[in-house]
Amino acid sequence: MLKAFDLEREEVFEAINTSYKELQAELARLQQKIKEEQLPVLVIFEGWDASGKGTLINELIQELDPRGYKVEVFHESTEEEKRKPFLWRFWQKIPRKGEIMIFDRSWYRELVDDLPSKSNKYKLDVDDIINFEEILIDEGILLIKIFLHVSKKEQKSRLKALLSDDSTKWQVKEKDIYQNKNYSEYYEHYDNLLSKTNTSKSPWHLIDSSDKKNASKFLIHTAVELFKNMLIKEDMNLRSSENIDFDLDNQKVLPLSNVDLSLDISDEEYKKKLKKLQEKIKLLAYDLYREKIPTIIVFEGWDAAGKGGNIKRLTKSIDPRGYEVIPIAAPDETEKKYHYLWRFWKHLPKTGHMTIFDRSWYGRVMVERVEDFASENEWRRAYDEINQMESHLKSYKAIVLKFFIHIDKEEQLARFKAREENPDKRYKITDEDWRNREKWNLYESAINEMIYKTNTSYAPWHIVPGNSKKYARVFVLEKTIEEMELELKKHK
Repeated sequence: MLKAFDLEREEVFEAINTSYKELQAELARLQQKIKEEQLPVLVIFEGWDASGKGTLINELIQELDPRGYKVEVFHESTEEEKRKPFLWRFWQKIPRKGEIMIFDRSWYRELVDDLPSKSNKYKLDVDDIINFEEILIDEGILLIKIFLHVSKKEQKSRLKALLSDDSTKWQVKEKDIYQNKNYSEYYEHYDNLLSKTNTSKSPWHLIDSSDKKNASKFLIHTAVELFKNMLIKEDMNLRSSENIDFDLDNQKVLPLSNVDLSLDISDEEYKKKLKKLQEKIKLLAYDLYREKIPTIIVFEGWDAAGKGGNIKRLTKSIDPRGYEVIPIAAPDETEKKYHYLWRFWKHLPKTGHMTIFDRSWYGRVMVERVEDFASENEWRRAYDEINQMESHLKSYKAIVLKFFIHIDKEEQLARFKAREENPDKRYKITDEDWRNREKWNLYESAINEMIYKTNTSYAPWHIVPGNSKKYARVFVLEKTIEEMELELKKHK
């Protein structure tokens, strides 16, 4: 991609007839429109060391309202950030609706700074990046990817100038000099990386930054044109689901229909097993901590299925410093301004720790689908987005455990009534629970499709027979132990 750009770069600036001041004024007007329309924008800057990223970012924001944008600088990952999934720190900073977010470096940093190794990690990161960008764009974010290009001679001249001034020489790192000395190798690397990640939805905009004045003008012109296109489009390039069609009427065996809800366990056997399993979980949690293996456990299920009781038994013997339980309710006003997955990413555990979600991102394809809080396009698209997210978590070497606690309609009714009659548990039953119950068949269809489309080899569903609370608790503990032991064996 760089090679083709080198041949064309002389013609790039000649086509822009508008003056620089006019372009800046137009960009400022478009910023206000973006704020009014509540559209999110993300601009990322990558490029050669000393290519002028800071200078051009400053030019981009000169006439913008500072209340409507933020600039985020991404340095090399800290030790704490290295203990999180690769994309975690970028999810924290994505723009909310109506905001322009500007990244000085981005998720490309680690791939751009280092020449690719022979390992498979490079390919995994590229695939994750392409999926990540598609997820952002499909949710309506305008993603503008800028790569600043300079020649070896120009880069060397700039590095020399920085080193000759006491006030700027601190900016030059050993890796900058190394990059210039190995310019041809990095050139091939950049050319390959840019080509692989230059997609129809998320293209690169290459700018020759040798002449800072022309580069600034071209940058503002590019932003103006893309902002205009965003405001014109009625359809934000939303993709339809590429998942396998799920026809409920033609499925011979539905996921929930295959669950034996008559399974039970005696009180004596339950007490005996429970204590033993909890002690085993405690020891395994320590082993996972020592091996720095993160664990993510998701609990979904019908209202009154026993999610809270299962979580309580699961965590009873585990060191509370090593896990966190995240109860998920309807998104608040702040969360609604972001991508729906944003609020879950911020709670993902660091290596060696555990996060337990009491409800999760699967609300998108259950309650948000049934209650029309998400459009059909949005919830259909979510199956792919969720699978990609869980695949990324697995590539981060996390254990991803997903439980759906299944009970029948009669058992749910009995538990609802028991809660109403018990003053200590009455708070657990709400009008919303009764309303959801009236839509049992709609929820059942949504759950069957959810399990069918998100039951993967790397993050399979475990459907828990839940009519017997005791049996369900033992089932969850046994499955958790099984997955923990399996993962630990891989590290021996």
